[in-house]
Amino acid sequence: MHTTPLNVSSTNEVEPITATIELVTESNIANVVALEVLAFNADPASRWLYPEPRQYLTYFPQFISFFGGKAFEHNTAYYIGDYVGAALWLPPGIEPDTQPLVDLIQHSLPEQTQADMFALLEQMEHYHPTEPHWYLAILGVEPKHQRKGYGSALIQNILQECDRTQTPAYLESTNLSNVHFYEQHGFEAIGTIQAGISPTLFPMIRQPLRGSQKSNILNP
Repeated sequence: MHTTPLNVSSTNEVEPITATIELVTESNIANVVALEVLAFNADPASRWLYPEPRQYLTYFPQFISFFGGKAFEHNTAYYIGDYVGAALWLPPGIEPDTQPLVDLIQHSLPEQTQADMFALLEQMEHYHPTEPHWYLAILGVEPKHQRKGYGSALIQNILQECDRTQTPAYLESTNLSNVHFYEQHGFEAIGTIQAGISPTLFPMIRQPLRGSQKSNILNP
């Protein structure tokens, strides 16, 4: 697994990119959280939770910190370029910080949304693998830089680690339009998650590749 800056070139998009991927450190966590807030500003799930601008800007940074913050603690959070995008991975055996997340939901959401959100979390738990796995808690690219290959570059180091150690990877896509992107990297949808009037989430798992299998996976 890469723990030093990684130079990545992607030529499969409209314009080739060359970027540097680096570990997030304590000194730039706030920059990465701000980036993720921008990246998810039109996401169906995040804006269902916090539809009003001030509400979104107040509470969604906290949501990111609680849901993906363990990645900062375990040195498995990465950003690319000048905070163009970031991936928050939770390594095997590590789960989101549940109690602070529950507290945030209870004091920041109306009762009906709370009920639907807790129902979503219960369904997410149902699909979550029980075997050791890498969990892509949050992947975000600033809107003006999306569809240029940055997201693909960000997840490659951990997917390579998954193949090296023969460990699955798992995520929940909060946007139907992103499902195909993950399929191109070997993930498969294993169901749908929805409660009340919430948007639909798509749990996806990627089994580790072996040898010749890797040549059959596109690298957008």
